Amino acid sequence: MAKDLKDINDGDLIETLNDSKEELFNLRFQLVTGQLDNYSRIKEVKKEVARAMTELRAREIAAAEALESNDE
Repeated sequence: MAKDLKDINDGDLIETLNDSKEELFNLRFQLVTGQLDNYSRIKEVKKEVARAMTELRAREIAAAEALESNDE
């Protein structure tokens, strides 16, 4: 999964992040209402969100460093 995130473009990565956040919201809602069957899926989706956010942040840092090195 993490290797896949490095291969996709920024727009698709943001879309993946938004989809994962929406799924996490729905899973939490199901948990509260007692409809959730697979409790481990919450943990998996939280990790997906974290991986996507980490990759986005790494790209932001790389872009800032590239911009900074171009200024010098």
